[in-house]
Amino acid sequence: MEFIKNWTPTTYFSLGFLLLYVQSGKSAAISTKSNEFEGTHIQNIDVLENEYNQLDMDHQTHLDTPTKLVGTPINRGPYFDTSVSKNVTALVGKTAYLNCRVHNLGNKTVSWIRHRDLHLLTVGRFTYTSDLRFQSVHNPQTEDWALQVRYPQKRDSGIYECQVSTTPPISHCMQLSIVEPITVILGGPELYINTGSTINLTCIIRHSPEPPAAIYWTHDNAEISYDSPRGGVSVITEKGEITTSYLLIQRAKDPDSGRYTCSPTNANPVSVAVHVLNGEHPAAMQHGNQLRIRDPIYIFILVILTIVVGR
Repeated sequence: MEFIKNWTPTTYFSLGFLLLYVQSGKSAAISTKSNEFEGTHIQNIDVLENEYNQLDMDHQTHLDTPTKLVGTPINRGPYFDTSVSKNVTALVGKTAYLNCRVHNLGNKTVSWIRHRDLHLLTVGRFTYTSDLRFQSVHNPQTEDWALQVRYPQKRDSGIYECQVSTTPPISHCMQLSIVEPITVILGGPELYINTGSTINLTCIIRHSPEPPAAIYWTHDNAEISYDSPRGGVSVITEKGEITTSYLLIQRAKDPDSGRYTCSPTNANPVSVAVHVLNGEHPAAMQHGNQLRIRDPIYIFILVILTIVVGR
């Protein structure tokens, strides 16, 4: 590439800089120390422009390429794992745990606050309340900080806040619901059954956080045997949000009279007194809201259950 032609050794000039700026047209500027450059001219301006454009494109490509920090971890500070920090429903009197998992805790502290009265319960592993039923539980091998509530009562229900001592503090709230399951036997507290009829005792458990592991039936405080020589005794249990247990005793006889108790493993027991009659019609069968063997709906239910058990 040739920039200067027709110059002699006696010609002295200084080329300060050459600025090429191509935007809407082609231009060139030369700053010199002297004006002795007659006959001097710039050639191949198109070549220079192409080279400049290529450099500009390379530079822009470099700017558009995202920077990658290899091996540089991003420290986002403490944060909650809400997938394992959830609302809890527990039974009255059974120890409850509210779990709070905090990642990247570092040297920060976890505290528990009760929203009902804004009472500070625990800070780290220390308890800050006179109610010693509340305690912070932490295993150093994990990132879990649990609030333990022993012998919970219904009044302990409410919102509890897990707080981390960042600046400003961060927190995650959870709902604790303390419930007391309700157990009832339909038609109680007394049932009158005709001799030879089928006794159907229906026990219903409501407001339980989970179905009972088992339901035990007793007759006069003795556990009922379903394979006894008497025969005709069976139980059908349907578990769910509302758990129902049916005790069926076919061909009722006078010895079947007595006190029957339904005892779920996670709820209070309930009892009913059964009277097997030999043709009597006591006044108790004539009034009240009890479900009686003579009612058409009751007879229909008994027929369906008898067919199911017979299968």
